[in-house]
Amino acid sequence: MTHHLIIGAGPAGVIAAETIRKHAPADSITVIGDEREPPYSRMAIPYLLMGDVDERGTYLRKSATHFSDLKIEVLRALVRRVDSRAKTVTLDNGEAIGFDTLLIATGSQPVRPPIRGIDSVGVHACWTLDDARKIMALAVPGARVLQLGAGFIGCIIMEALAARGVHLSVVEMGDRMVPRMMGATAGGMIRDWCQAKGVEVFTGTRVEAIEHQGAAEPGLLKKLASAIGIADEKQGQSPLQVRLSNGKTLSADLVISAAGVRPAIGFLENSGITCLLGVLTDEHLKTSVDGIYAAGDCAEAFDKVSGKTIVSAIQPNAAEQARVAALNMVAYGAGKAPAAELKGVTQINVLDTLGLISTSFGEWQGVPGGEHVELTDKAAGRHLSLQFKDDVLVGCNSVGWTDHVGVMRGLVEGQVKLGHWKEALMQDPTRLMEAYLDSAQAQGAWSGAQDGRRR
Repeated sequence: MTHHLIIGAGPAGVIAAETIRKHAPADSITVIGDEREPPYSRMAIPYLLMGDVDERGTYLRKSATHFSDLKIEVLRALVRRVDSRAKTVTLDNGEAIGFDTLLIATGSQPVRPPIRGIDSVGVHACWTLDDARKIMALAVPGARVLQLGAGFIGCIIMEALAARGVHLSVVEMGDRMVPRMMGATAGGMIRDWCQAKGVEVFTGTRVEAIEHQGAAEPGLLKKLASAIGIADEKQGQSPLQVRLSNGKTLSADLVISAAGVRPAIGFLENSGITCLLGVLTDEHLKTSVDGIYAAGDCAEAFDKVSGKTIVSAIQPNAAEQARVAALNMVAYGAGKAPAAELKGVTQINVLDTLGLISTSFGEWQGVPGGEHVELTDKAAGRHLSLQFKDDVLVGCNSVGWTDHVGVMRGLVEGQVKLGHWKEALMQDPTRLMEAYLDSAQAQGAWSGAQDGRRR
């Protein structure tokens, strides 16, 4: 009987375990998660902050016996190291667990910026359910909240905070909001939109220091600190003073660090498994070591649009990678050839920022030797940018342009050859649907756009 070991109890780990069980009813499956809660979705945390769901609503599987019913063992532990030669993992309690196949599905972890005072009481990441509990206790109507970071994840958190009725300030080091997803015009439009909605936004600005100043006072934070049991921590009873690189100093009752994430792979040092930005995988999600696979936000997989390996930290990619990896783990355990192949990973982002929809697909910044066209109507809050290589749309982004999101995704993912429609789009980029209907249907790519529109 094959023992399949999965490190990580997020969406990728859970989907992989369920897929293995479906195709290998007699095999042994162990999932290791490092949090005390049942497996849950981090993407549901903003909805928890908004009050749209309770904690149970974040759980990936609602039945308390779901995993035991499937004979999937779930352990609560932290993996310290992996020995790929001995085929063992060592836990924080010293226990060693052997495996026949291993899936690394540890996801991402928040980046800790090198800022003086980042570890102060009242400063939190927004990544775990425990983080969310602390934030909800402090982010009450009228509280002064400063958020560090306005990237994709930061904008999602920002929307949840705004819904809680706080006085919100956002500080972003980049010269625009969502700098890894949007160009200067688009990022500037998102900033203007947020400011019109009452959010104070500082771009091109760094947080230089966070500190507590003044004696304990009977103010908002003192009362809140007492309510959640941290009254004995004197620092938690005085407001935070946040010094910015633009010379301003802002007072805050809560600081949220949303400065980005990176693959959680530190425990793989000296494991013999090749890692770049993430765990390097092939088209079967296999790592550099036979029998060991990776999936999700920690995996670096091949992007068919850019022609290079990327970490694409979005849940649909994690789910598909988990499925492919699981099928190949079952095949490996049975001594068979790989059973599934990842068709590719494309950078896909659709963001709702306080009601403004923006999108980014593929090589949105363009490619060497490529061409691009932009159409901007700031008065209407609409922006569209298309990037071409020869007659193929290799990337695009948009703000306030929701008409043809599925078509844009389908063209980029499908690498559809547009022929004469490329020049037509250079003249009028709004003719995306016509171009797709005429070009993609003939190439059998229509289903991709329909799938994208349904998402």
